[in-house]
Amino acid sequence: MHNDTIAAIATPPGVGGVGIIRVSGSDAFEVVLPLLKRPGSSTALPSSHKLTYGQIIDPQSSEVLDEVLVAFMHAPHTYTREHVVEIQGHGGPLVLQRILRAVLARGARLANPGEFTMRAFLNGRLDLAQAEAVMDLIESETEAGQRLAMQQLRGRLSDQVQQARHATLSVIARIEASIDFPEDDIPTPQAEELNPLIDEALRQVELLLAGSDQGRLYRQGLRTAIIGRPNVGKSSLLNAFLRTERAIVTAIAGTTRDTVEEAVNLRGIPLHLIDTAGITPTEDPVEAIGVQRSRAAAESADVMLLVFDSSEALTEQDRLVSTEAQAMGFGVPSSTLSSDEQVATHQRPVLLVLNKSDQEQRIDRAELEQLWPHATFISTSTFSDAGLQQLEDALADVVLAGRMLHSESVLVTSTRHQEALRRTMENLRAAGRSLEQRVPLDFVSIDLRTAYDALGEVTGETASDDLLDKIFSEFCIGK
Repeated sequence: MHNDTIAAIATPPGVGGVGIIRVSGSDAFEVVLPLLKRPGSSTALPSSHKLTYGQIIDPQSSEVLDEVLVAFMHAPHTYTREHVVEIQGHGGPLVLQRILRAVLARGARLANPGEFTMRAFLNGRLDLAQAEAVMDLIESETEAGQRLAMQQLRGRLSDQVQQARHATLSVIARIEASIDFPEDDIPTPQAEELNPLIDEALRQVELLLAGSDQGRLYRQGLRTAIIGRPNVGKSSLLNAFLRTERAIVTAIAGTTRDTVEEAVNLRGIPLHLIDTAGITPTEDPVEAIGVQRSRAAAESADVMLLVFDSSEALTEQDRLVSTEAQAMGFGVPSSTLSSDEQVATHQRPVLLVLNKSDQEQRIDRAELEQLWPHATFISTSTFSDAGLQQLEDALADVVLAGRMLHSESVLVTSTRHQEALRRTMENLRAAGRSLEQRVPLDFVSIDLRTAYDALGEVTGETASDDLLDKIFSEFCIGK
């Protein structure tokens, strides 16, 4: 139901200076006003969008629950476009729960996850892409991610999607008018008239898809596994990235027996670094579990830092780790391949880290180059910090491929949006081919209508109830 009155704690769990209970719905004022005791004897509804000081009283025991500031906000100038009341009390879990129970006892219902934002969408304040940007903004881990979320919340993505949708609709209208109203002597549109409109829609979609992989990186981050045999300096490398002693480091091989994951900011991208146990054959059951988890972390990673001890000759374990990494799909496509051919290899990037460069060098660089042709080699020392900046630069180059985020960039950050745009592009191209082949226009219209509906999934105009429920269920309660 979306016509009843809902309530929830809108601030995160835990202790804080201020906590907020949000109430939204047609009866929001009637629910909260009797609970509010103000100085004097006033019972009139306070002015809209102004804070009112008072106390929240338990309706059953008349006990004072908290001193509060309350904002009564008239529809439609609210987040949900319904009447909204926000009660600002002290941020203790117990006091907020007691205030919420008093509100629910007055007839409000506990809100479902994301229900406030769903109502904002259903009432036309936000489209679906903007609603999803609310959660992206809350969960942003970097300034770049926050900027992208704000662009989407301001409607920049939606505007571009609507331009493609309008161009598609123009083609559909011309085709269907000639089919549905033959008695009006509407001329049958020709390919020369329709192709420019299809091309314009296709151009808008391709423009959005061109930056979608980069956009998802800024939103979701990049899983980077630090892999190698025991005692090559993987944990020291993690600590160097974090600039703190997060992982235990000793001279004893096999100190790390489990994966350790931490996040750092790499030029605006959340980089999820995963320190792993050394990959080596072992009879120790505990160490074997660590090795198994290391392999699982590597298989799920987007990028691998493959670490070698450059103060020692290559070992059979080094060669084994290299072979396993290549079997997992990590590699360096040849520079002679075209960009499309490189994408077709489905290889994930790997950087070879030659650690302990402050010591005498004994590693066979030529053999490594045979194992990893075209690879990028970075010499580092976590003892002296030598090469660490070059490693960060090389990692950023691999991730961003020379592309930087500008303040006005519009990038698709959602896998859902990306998939809808891919389906749009496929159907627009199919419609263009059909026109060239002089297929009957009613068949062309089917592809165009499918493309039009796929674009509507991004903004929510053609989204199913199941899709809406799934999206908003991922929000926190109170948002």
